[in-house]
Amino acid sequence: MEITVRSGDSLWYYSQLFNLPIILIETSNPGINALQLQVEQEIKIPGYTRENYTIKANDTFWSLAIENNIPLDMIELLNPLISHSQLQVGQSIYMPHRVTEFVIDDITNYTYEKMVADINELLSIYPFIMQRTIGNSVMGKNITELQIGAGPTEVNLNGSFHANEWITTPIIMRFVNEYALSLTNGLPIREFATLPMYQAKQLSVVPMVNPDGVNIVINGASAAGDFSESVLAINQQNEDFSGWKANINGVDLNNQFPALWEIEAERKPTTPQPRDFPGTAPLTEPEAIAMANLAEDRNFIRMNAFHTQGKVIFWGFEGLEPPESAEIVDEYERVSGYTPIQYVDSYAGYKDWFIQEFRRPGFTVELGEGVNPLPIEQFQEIYEDSLGIMLANLYL
Repeated sequence: MEITVRSGDSLWYYSQLFNLPIILIETSNPGINALQLQVEQEIKIPGYTRENYTIKANDTFWSLAIENNIPLDMIELLNPLISHSQLQVGQSIYMPHRVTEFVIDDITNYTYEKMVADINELLSIYPFIMQRTIGNSVMGKNITELQIGAGPTEVNLNGSFHANEWITTPIIMRFVNEYALSLTNGLPIREFATLPMYQAKQLSVVPMVNPDGVNIVINGASAAGDFSESVLAINQQNEDFSGWKANINGVDLNNQFPALWEIEAERKPTTPQPRDFPGTAPLTEPEAIAMANLAEDRNFIRMNAFHTQGKVIFWGFEGLEPPESAEIVDEYERVSGYTPIQYVDSYAGYKDWFIQEFRRPGFTVELGEGVNPLPIEQFQEIYEDSLGIMLANLYL
């Protein structure tokens, strides 16, 4: 919600008026000099929307403030050109509405387009969430990173490397929504206050690494556009894409990283496939390149890649993981009930490469149980299990 600065206003005053931590207002308005606000300058207030209200008989700003249990100055601030004494029946004014409910509620068949719409709504309500495009898919879709937090320590969470594991994307998006709700309403998530997390950490999330693949799993070959004939050929003319893990080129993005890639190349398919083909070389695919560049450009102290399924957490690679990885995965196990597995006969994954390159904790978290794509009916159970891991990523 945007407001217009008046003479004498300050960010501190807005934080008191709207009952918000001042840091959320400051980070919602990057570039604003908090000590030198200019009259008529526009300021974004997070956690609120501005709604139209039609004046009825006997309405006054004061009566509306009492009726809605809000300060009178909230209404005056949103209606600077309207006089108290000249309200007319049928006149339209703005009323502030504090957002207290999830805006991400349709998590079925969670396509790239649904994610983009949800991101846009989150950004409009919570402008302290920053959006950045870190690359593009083969078909040109934006690979989006969201950043939440004002702290110096950066952590990463990503989902949907594998197309038919798309349920990881609404899991991550729901957490972003719950985190923002918690911050703006001063409510803990479970027993944890989230403002200290926001002040200490910067959370980077890439909710959908493989948008082209996700869309064809959900909507079939028609979602592949000019690639529809090639994906049908790769899928042996089978119009059921529920088993598809790869990107639109038939390359498994989580077999694309130069961390013993040669081992995977020798024992995996040598041509494009719905799953497991590691490509003709490491980092040939734009989605994998974008994720590698992201880690190289930033200073993540740890990385969490959400996959499905198995209720396990893979956390080692060739003995290169640091000692603190064991402590972190023990906490992940405690809060989720998932089983830690240090080593597995699998290479060339993002987690493997992250550990190898940076010698920092990296985790592949396999959410839920069953056959991919997991039924959306498992969403709430998976969310509750993984919520502890997502919180631990911020408080550890």
